Amino acid sequence: MIDTKLDFSSLLDLTDDLMALSKAENRKVMRDATRAAATVFKDEVVKRAPVRSGRLKKNIVVMTQRDRSGDISSGVHIRGTNPRTGNSDNKLKTRDSRNAFYWRFVELGTSKQPAVPFVRPAYDARQEEAAKVAFARANQAIDEILTK
Repeated sequence: MIDTKLDFSSLLDLTDDLMALSKAENRKVMRDATRAAATVFKDEVVKRAPVRSGRLKKNIVVMTQRDRSGDISSGVHIRGTNPRTGNSDNKLKTRDSRNAFYWRFVELGTSKQPAVPFVRPAYDARQEEAAKVAFARANQAIDEILTK
């Protein structure tokens, strides 16, 4: 799985602005920035996803969640549950339009099917643009909060 975190500490002016905000406002800025970057990745993944029935493209979404330490992260998520292993709480049926559990078989391949990567190449292609969008959205969110 692709694990990426943007490090804002190198930008002193952005860091100083973030320090001036309250904890709740800081979280909102980070949530907005990471969601903007994830949207850039999502658009590229959707563009590169192979189409057979269209189910895979419909189930590529941006998801924002909080981890155990309280940090908020956003990322591209492909909805779906493998009905045999039940790797999630909700048991989606194989024919359910919200279930694209097979995306990993397409991305990584199987013993009988060659890999058709679409997630990793999308990440590699848009990494720099996503970082720029995240910084721009963070600055915009800070400005919105400070002008209130």
